[in-house]
Amino acid sequence: MVNANKGVFISCDIPMAQYIINMNASFPASDKFIIHVLDSTHMFVQPHVEGMIRSQIAKFREDNMLDKLKI
Repeated sequence: MVNANKGVFISCDIPMAQYIINMNASFPASDKFIIHVLDSTHMFVQPHVEGMIRSQIAKFREDNMLDKLKI
């Protein structure tokens, strides 16, 4: 019998994939959102977390951006 899950395909670079995998690992087992990691740059995640992943990545990038005014 075939099991099918609806998901969102994510394609990114290796560091961002590791960030998403680590984010997934920080959740309890019942709330993990990665359905399947295909390789080091591609994965399927549950569709309801797409917005959360996007906002966490935007926050991560903002927190790690060099601000020329602060130098």
